[in-house]
Amino acid sequence: MKVLGIDIGGSGIKAAIVDTKTGKLLSERHRIPTPKPATPDAVAKVVKEIVTYFEWEKAVGCSFPTIIVDGKCIHSGNLSEKWLNVKVEKLFKKECKLPFYVSNDADLAGLAEVSLGAGKNKKGLILVITIGTGIGSGLFYNGKLIPNLELGRMLHSDGKIIEYYTADSVRKKENLSLKQWALRFDDLLSYAKIVFSPNLIILGGGISKKYDQIKEYLNTDIDVKVAEFRNNAGIIGAAMYASKKDK
Repeated sequence: MKVLGIDIGGSGIKAAIVDTKTGKLLSERHRIPTPKPATPDAVAKVVKEIVTYFEWEKAVGCSFPTIIVDGKCIHSGNLSEKWLNVKVEKLFKKECKLPFYVSNDADLAGLAEVSLGAGKNKKGLILVITIGTGIGSGLFYNGKLIPNLELGRMLHSDGKIIEYYTADSVRKKENLSLKQWALRFDDLLSYAKIVFSPNLIILGGGISKKYDQIKEYLNTDIDVKVAEFRNNAGIIGAAMYASKKDK
């Protein structure tokens, strides 16, 4: 099935047409910078621009960077405080005149990886961590999603929310070396082991491309894999989610 998947992030909004059975992108990926400020109206206009770019006239799947319950944003996340309590699916449907299926970005990236990528056919507890503007996380048990896990909102030992300590945006802002950042990220992996005891951790987001340069600084004994779909996982998972919901 061909579906348009859109991945809304803190720095960019990316989209492509996806073969939901294989995860293959059937079009070039199209990216538009996330508007500043990223208010609901501003983001909705970019989403419409993307739909128009692809000349798309069917259901759309969308990865969104905060907690989504029944299509509604229940945490403002890293975009804008104005997103709180917005019915995201309804907003995008009204703007684009198409059905939209929206869920948490890390959950949907995880859906792609667990179904078709690095976690395919893996049993037990799988934790997917996406590292970008913030820290996203998806939790799966024997392939079934346990939705809306917010690992990035946990507190570090210094009392700071952990994504404000170890997100990739923090690495760039504080001009940390990869080693300095990796040692911070290792703290997060230590918390994850204590709390979840996962059988596998899958790392996604832009910095996952540098995994070979940071793995020597990670002390976890949990099996760690890099997301096979890398930065496209959110797009692919969004398309898969829409294909399952639009029946």
